[in-house]
Amino acid sequence: MSVPRIASKICGLSTPQAVTAALDGQAAYLGFIFFPASPRDISPEAAGALTAPVRGQAQVVAVSVDPSDALIDQIMTHLRPDLIQLHGAEPPARVAAIGQRTGARTIKVIPVSEAADLAGVSAYESAADHLMFEGRPPKDATLPGGVGARFDWTLLSGRRFSRPWFLAGGLDPWNVAEAISLSGAPAVDVSSGVERGPGLKDPALITAFLDAVRRA
Repeated sequence: MSVPRIASKICGLSTPQAVTAALDGQAAYLGFIFFPASPRDISPEAAGALTAPVRGQAQVVAVSVDPSDALIDQIMTHLRPDLIQLHGAEPPARVAAIGQRTGARTIKVIPVSEAADLAGVSAYESAADHLMFEGRPPKDATLPGGVGARFDWTLLSGRRFSRPWFLAGGLDPWNVAEAISLSGAPAVDVSSGVERGPGLKDPALITAFLDAVRRA
């Protein structure tokens, strides 16, 4: 099997079957969500148990929303993630502080619906190790992500950032190749696009998504 040109992150994992499908398809990142309002919420202990047998086969990402220091410490104790993805309103100073507190690399999610949303990115380039551009959820959404919201992918075309970045939001096995082509994304992130229901990862869809990325 060829090595994927574009890195993939499968997010919101909660079962051994989904983890296996992600690894078999050569996903570079395994994402676990620590946010009680999400249907993909998992405990740090359960995530640690899922990753223990496969440690080193992919980068482990802990995803949370404006996490407290107590939650961060709990995640570090039980999961020991390679990266922490911050999905809330964390200012650059908080992003940098979490990286310093944990020693883990950080990913800051930037919600996008129009070009103006990219204006403040530079402030995070010096605070985070990676950036993630995700479709901004509708105003009535109860979650900050994982709702399948997408944006005009061409807004990112030709842009250069000082940090590696991911494209996220509304991706699935049928549109990810187009998304990569239009945005120039070096990495992609998927969650709801490989589910058969909220929080229910479908191994077949994970495989299809990763196959599509490899062909892109």
